[in-house]
Amino acid sequence: MNDGSAQPSITERGGFIPPLVTDDPRISVGRFTYGNPQFKVWSEGERIDIGAFCSIADGVLIFGGGEHRLDWVTTYPLRIALNSPGAGQDGHPHTKGPTVIGNDVWIGHGAIVVSGVTVGDGVCVGAGAVVSKDVPPYAIVAGNPARVVRMRFDEQVIARLLEIRWWQWPIEKIRAFESLLCADDLGAFIAAASAGDDSTSSPFANQTVS
Repeated sequence: MNDGSAQPSITERGGFIPPLVTDDPRISVGRFTYGNPQFKVWSEGERIDIGAFCSIADGVLIFGGGEHRLDWVTTYPLRIALNSPGAGQDGHPHTKGPTVIGNDVWIGHGAIVVSGVTVGDGVCVGAGAVVSKDVPPYAIVAGNPARVVRMRFDEQVIARLLEIRWWQWPIEKIRAFESLLCADDLGAFIAAASAGDDSTSSPFANQTVS
């Protein structure tokens, strides 16, 4: 992971929170996401994708692979240790698939996200949680293994927020909606956003910082 020396300046990012930047091509990070997680990737086939406006606390581990074979006699990566033919190409260690973290996700201190997991938009991951299964959007999860404690909002509100996708808006529009985004009047935000919803045509729909 980048040691921080190559991070863009505050003025380049348009905010006061330093962004999370990595120069590993296997890892993509959305705009304004910040934090200092440890990324665990080993092979070329592994992938970690993190959305925009995520808050990631210290001590967080995000895995792209490193899964050991539980169906073999040994869980040890023996061929790698012995430098034998097929080392690193025999599916040991392996990945369960891309690790995907959505937008506007908050991951608490010391949490672990294993490979192959999708963490939905708007999720809150409690400190020390071990996320080993997919998490639905706007859920609050905690524990080892992480389980849904509750949903942040009701189904209708979640559906509208996922349609609006404010994190894809141009920063000028986000600034205009700042007072509504930083408040608990969900109805007012949804009504205002729905009055002129152009999120689907945003130039930031697929933008990442890598």
